[in-house]
Amino acid sequence: MNQNGQPHSSAWVSFTYASFAASAFLVAIGVFFLPVDVWMKGYLTMGIVMLVQTCITLTKTVRDNHESNRLVNRIEDAKAERLLMEVSKAA
Repeated sequence: MNQNGQPHSSAWVSFTYASFAASAFLVAIGVFFLPVDVWMKGYLTMGIVMLVQTCITLTKTVRDNHESNRLVNRIEDAKAERLLMEVSKAA
């Protein structure tokens, strides 16, 4: 979902999956054809896999923090609105 609460289009979701698959495939081909020893290719592959995993984790963490801040702000806004309504009724 985007920031307005609307789901992404299926074309956008397909594009992001295809982009990830293409980039992973191209990097794998590049590592495979590198003129280095097998242990070096393994090290590079391990680093790439760990980089992808940490990017996914970081993205999820940033999104979760943003979503929790939005919820806290909505709760605080509701409390302030209720307080204002109580004050206006008392006056």
